[in-house]
Amino acid sequence: MERKVALISASSAGLGAATAKVLAAAGFRVVINYNSSAEKAQALVREIQGQLDDQSVTSPRCIAIQADVSQRDGIKHLVEKTIEAMHRLDVVVSNQGWTRMRRFYDLDENVDEDDWDMCFRMNVKSHLFLFHATKPFLASTNGVFITVASLAGVVPSGSSLAYASTKAAQLHMARGLAMISGPNVRVNSVSPGILLTEWGKKFPTDKLDAAKEKSVLKRLALIEDVAQQILLYANSKSTTGCNAIIDCGWSLG
Repeated sequence: MERKVALISASSAGLGAATAKVLAAAGFRVVINYNSSAEKAQALVREIQGQLDDQSVTSPRCIAIQADVSQRDGIKHLVEKTIEAMHRLDVVVSNQGWTRMRRFYDLDENVDEDDWDMCFRMNVKSHLFLFHATKPFLASTNGVFITVASLAGVVPSGSSLAYASTKAAQLHMARGLAMISGPNVRVNSVSPGILLTEWGKKFPTDKLDAAKEKSVLKRLALIEDVAQQILLYANSKSTTGCNAIIDCGWSLG
């Protein structure tokens, strides 16, 4: 039986890379997407392949595809190359996003139109266009589309008002797509709190410490925990329109 295929956008590092490793270990064939980080992407492919005991030239277990998912043409290219190489698609993890660090409670810092335009393009439109491009292939396999949102879309917070607002739009859109695409395609989302990715480490130390103190578990969520939730969605046949908040209980405070 042919192994299932998972495409993870923006996955040369951080949560995307962790998700690629978890899905590959669970038996999925994995497509890693990168824009400019070719070296990181290829290193990740080699790492994943080195941990697998069955390799095939005709049906590769892990490949990397360059594509700019901020552009609709780039998304189309990514999907076409994925199908060309893997011949099917069962899981899409829509992982791309964008923000610029602003002081959340300073309104003057949060009215930059470029911030809002780029946030909407990356945090809303790119996920819509990736879903639209992959839906026919997911429908043929009863697959699932998983969009990576943020706790900032649930509780106004985070790096900027533009980011929080567009992440909220992303979550609402995911629920709408779930309604539109049933019964053959499931759509779910994950909303992590602060993760110590390269981006998360840019937050000031006092903000990270405050987030830990406010959380019920007195720590930050782990990247691997979010990846495991994505795997759960990938395997669940009865879950759609759901959003998993992964924040160590921060939002309970």
